[in-house]
This record gives sequence, C-alpha cells and structure tokens, in this order.
Amino acid sequence: MIAVVAGGGARDLGWLPWAVLGLLAAVDLALSFRRPKSLDVESPAEIFVGETAKLRFRISGAPPGLQAKLDWPEGLAGGGEFAFQAGADSTATAQVACKAVRRGLWRFEHLWLRWTSRLRLLEFVPRLTVGAEIRVVPNIRLVQSGQITTTVMSTLYGVKENRAIGEGSEFQQLRDFVPGMDIKTIDWKRSARRRSLVAKELRAERNHHVIVALDNGYLMREEIGGLPKIDHAVTAALATAWAASIGGDLVGHYSYDVKPRTFSAPAPGRTAFARLRSWTAELDYVSRETNHTLALTELNARTPKRSLIIIFTDFVDTTSAELLVENIAILAKRHLLIFVALRDPDLGTLVETAPDDLDGAAALVAANQAINERRLVFERLGRLGVTIVDAKPSAVTARLISAYLEIKARELI
Repeated sequence: MIAVVAGGGARDLGWLPWAVLGLLAAVDLALSFRRPKSLDVESPAEIFVGETAKLRFRISGAPPGLQAKLDWPEGLAGGGEFAFQAGADSTATAQVACKAVRRGLWRFEHLWLRWTSRLRLLEFVPRLTVGAEIRVVPNIRLVQSGQITTTVMSTLYGVKENRAIGEGSEFQQLRDFVPGMDIKTIDWKRSARRRSLVAKELRAERNHHVIVALDNGYLMREEIGGLPKIDHAVTAALATAWAASIGGDLVGHYSYDVKPRTFSAPAPGRTAFARLRSWTAELDYVSRETNHTLALTELNARTPKRSLIIIFTDFVDTTSAELLVENIAILAKRHLLIFVALRDPDLGTLVETAPDDLDGAAALVAANQAINERRLVFERLGRLGVTIVDAKPSAVTARLISAYLEIKARELI
C-alpha cells in the first residue's frame, strides 16, 4: 500500500513484501508440518450409564504444542479442546474424561488435531480417524459391590430367619410339641395317629412372583440428574431384581409405551437377572405417548397368579394421571403394587429458593402446583393399598429395596 501511494520506483518493488512473506510461509511450512505417524486409543469396552471413564490417546510423531478435539457421539459427553503432553521420541499423550449419558453402542469417528507453526504464520488442522467403540450399559455397580447381597442375606436369612420360622405360612417341618409353643400350631390329626402332640413348624413363604414393569414412554425421556428418567428406573429395577433373586423369588419383566412391548415370565435365580440386564441394555429411547389402559390391562391378563408388580412410570398432572390411577386400581385388586416415581431435585430446589423477580415468582407457583398435584395422586394410590416410592434418583434404589424387604418380612404377597 505504501509503495502504491509513493509511486515511482517504489511501485515496482510492491511485490517484494509478498514474495518475502510467501518465502517465509514456505519455510515455516517445511519446518513445522508433521504428519502424525500413528494414533493409539485406550478405552474401556463398557461404561455404566451415568458414570465417567478415562480415554487415553497416544500419537507418534506429534508436533510440539499439539491440541485436539473429539467428535463426541450422542451417548457420550466430554469436554472441548484438550492438550497433548509431549513425551520422548516425539510421542504425545492425552487423557480425556468421558461420561456415559445414553445406553447403546457408540463409536468415535474422528479426532481433530491443531497446532501452530514455528513462525506462527500457519495453523494446521488435520483430521484423524479414531474408530474406537464403547458400549454404555445399565448400571449394576451396587450388584457388583455385594452391598445388596449382604443387605438381603442379613435381613432375610440372618437374625430374622429364626423369627420367620413359626411365623410364616409355608410348611417347614413337624416337631414334638413342647411347653411354651403356641397351641394353634398343633397338628391334631398327626398327633392322634402318633398318640403324642405334634406341632407344625412354618416359615416365611418364598418363590413369589416379582415383575418389573417399565414405562418407556416419552415422559421417561426427561432428564433429571444428567440422565433420562428411564435410565434411573433401569438402574433401580436391576438392583431390585437382584435383591429379589437373592431373596428366593422369581423375577420377570415387562415394558410398554403406546402398546405392550416385551414380557418375560418370572424365572428364578441369576438367570432371570442376566436376562433382565440384557433386555434393559437393548431398551430404546422412544418418543411415543404411554397408553396405560392397554398396557396395564395386558399385564393383568398375563399374570394370573398374585404377584408383586413394581411399576416405574411418570405423569404430568392429576388429569393425565386419571387413567393411570383407574387401571392401577384394577390391577391392585389381584396383585400387590409398588409405584415408583422419580422426584426432580431441581424442582425441590426451586421451591426452596426465594424468587428474585416476577418470572421467578411465577415459576415458584407452578412448581408448588406440580408438587401438590403429585401428592394428590400419591394419596389416591395409597388409599388403594399401593406402596409409593417417591424419591430422588440418588435415593430411589435404596428406598425401593427397603420397600421390597419390608413386604417380604410382613408376608404381604
């Protein structure tokens, strides 16, 4: 620009700065460009939904000051751009936190690299193919830890085992009647044949049917605590199914949305749990509205024997819950029900926080109304004899297992 304004001989030399700049750029390119030789990725084969794992990247032939950014798939979440740490022999490594937010098989397609040339005239942004896969599966951390097994075994087969004998409804054995035993336990027919008093010893009945019913409609896709409600429900369902199998009961599962989807008859032991885990891992996220009338009617028809049915579902208000309550009332005439609802922690925080403006006051009124309507629905269900488990995602599993153990101890099934 100066050469053009100055005119004369300076105008003829106007190309010189551009030539120098081009030469510097060529030299900078020759000194700075390095094509990475190889990319190695270390990743876990599986991650429990809601948990965080570490991804490790190693690049050979890496230039100094290397930055990178991942193309994150839908089911995994991580940070933005991250830096590589230079090591020996032009090798750079990086470690990235990866949180599992959706069940399924997720594949990393590309890794974008970025580094600046030595003279800072150029910036290189190549793309490498990653090709790593991670499967996000339902969370069974509590099952693997042994905490549920210890709790159930100590509750049902520890100190309470002695109390359960003689107080149940299932025949255990015959024994001689001794003073201090309840007279009602005497078996008079066998006593007459033996010509001595014989008492029947009973124990708590086992082998009950426990069915986990999961509503997979669009309301269960709402995120609370960073995960969809259906994933919190699946985690609690698997933990309770494991507790039921340890408790000697038969476990089945059922899913529905706009119509019934899958049903598995109650089966004993760890086989039922493995089948349930495999099924929940493949449970899709759908956007269909739930038809409670069709679904619960079908479930009632498929379970002729009295069972403990654990229903995981959600509703918006008393109007939308009307059909749900009516069908649960029909189901409760034959079966024992546990109704599991997930409480939104953000809603409770909103109610407990004083509003700063008019919009905040309106949100507070709406939140209070929603909480009151949920309470009315729970009161109606409670009058039908339904056990209510209304808890935050972090507490729902413990509350549900406690409700199951109480039902077992009281022999309500």
